[in-house]
Amino acid sequence: MSIVQCSLNQIPLGKRCKVTHLNSTGSIRTRLQDIGLVQGTELIPLVKSCAGDPVAYLIRGTVIAIRDKDSRSILVEHDEE
Repeated sequence: MSIVQCSLNQIPLGKRCKVTHLNSTGSIRTRLQDIGLVQGTELIPLVKSCAGDPVAYLIRGTVIAIRDKDSRSILVEHDEE
């Protein structure tokens, strides 16, 4: 089994992953950090909205919706099966 790194928007629903880096800047970076998205945080994509954007993620025991354009700037790693 190997570790794969990609952006959060590429993780399939139900797949556990871990934050490695935030590529965003400014207020959105601060907002993401405030909701707990820092290096090492585990999260799971749970469900997509009817239109496919945003996606609800389980982050530190809380379900939070993140827009696709913001999830593209969040780098994560996961186990390749």
